[in-house]
Amino acid sequence: MNKPNPREEREEYEKKNFSAYACKSAQTRGRKRETLKCEIRTEFQKDRDRIMHSKAFRRLMHKTQVFISPEGDHYRTRLTHTLEVSQIARTISRALGLNEDLTEAIALGHDLGHTPFGHTGEDAVAKLLPGGFRHNEQSARVVESLENGGAGLNLTFEVIDGIYNHRTSGNPSTLEGNVVRISDKIAYMNHDIDDALRSGLLKQERIPRGVVEALGVTSSQRVNFLVGDFIRYSEGKNEARLSPETWETLRELRAFLHARVYSSQLHLKERKKIQSMIGLLFGHYMNHFDEIPQELRESGDILRERAVSDYIAGMTDRFALKKFAEIFMPAEWGK
Repeated sequence: MNKPNPREEREEYEKKNFSAYACKSAQTRGRKRETLKCEIRTEFQKDRDRIMHSKAFRRLMHKTQVFISPEGDHYRTRLTHTLEVSQIARTISRALGLNEDLTEAIALGHDLGHTPFGHTGEDAVAKLLPGGFRHNEQSARVVESLENGGAGLNLTFEVIDGIYNHRTSGNPSTLEGNVVRISDKIAYMNHDIDDALRSGLLKQERIPRGVVEALGVTSSQRVNFLVGDFIRYSEGKNEARLSPETWETLRELRAFLHARVYSSQLHLKERKKIQSMIGLLFGHYMNHFDEIPQELRESGDILRERAVSDYIAGMTDRFALKKFAEIFMPAEWGK
C-alpha cells in the first residue's frame, strides 16, 4: 500500500481532529478552473500562497489604513492591518478547531481591493463609478479577474466567498469566513485607537468609560478580551461571533471612533484633498484611456469607468501621488 502524500495526510488529519463545523480542505466546492492537486499543500494552503505571492498583496504595504501620510514609522498600513487580522483570526480558528489555513487565506486576501488612501479613496471612487464602489467586491474582483494579467488567481469558492463577505453586513458561508469578518473589526478598532493616541488626535481619558471597563486600557488587554470572548461564546456551536454584550461595546467604540477620529477636522481636511486628487486622476484617465494598462482596457467590461476604477484602486498612495504630479504639476514641481 502506497504511503499517503503530505496533502492526503493533512486532509485526513482535518477529518479526524477539526470541529464538526469546520470546513475541511477535501470538501471544498472547488475552483472555476480545475487544476492538478498538489502533493504537499491542501487546496486552501495553495490559495494562501497564491494570495501572498500576488502583486496586489505586495502593494498593501504602501496603502493607507487610516492616517494619511503619517509622520512616523509605527502607524499601520493596509499590509500591517492585514497581518494583524490574520494573526487574530488564526488564533481564534485554532482554538475553535476550525480550518486555520482557510482562515489565513481569507484574512490575507480580504483587503486586496482597497484603494489608495483607505476609505477616503474608496468613497471618492464610489462617487465616480456607476453603481458605486465597495472594497470587498473589488477584493473579490482582484482575485477573480485582475491579478495574473487578467486571469485571476483561480481560488477556491470558500476563500472568494470569505473575501467578498468580510464586511459587517456580510454573510460568509463558512465559520472561518465569519472568524475573519469579526477579526477585521477587532483589529482595526483596536489599532485605530493605538494610532490615534500616538498621533495626539485622541487622549486616553476621552475613550468612553464603559469601553475601557469592558475591554481594558492597553492594546493587548483589548485584544485578549475580545479574542477570549469570541472563543468562549462560539465554542461548540455552529456559529462564530462575539457575545451580544461585547458586540454592543464594539458598536459603541466604533461610533466613538467615527466621531472623534475618522470625522475629525484634521482628517476631513486631508480627505477633501485626496478626493479632489482622485477625481482629477479619474477624469484624466477617462479622457486618456490609452494610458492605463492594456490588460485593464481589454478586461471585457463594457464600462470604461470600470477599467479606470480598477487602475486607480490598484494604485499605492505614493504611486497615485506620483501620477498626479506627473499629470497636473509643472515639471519642476512634479519631480
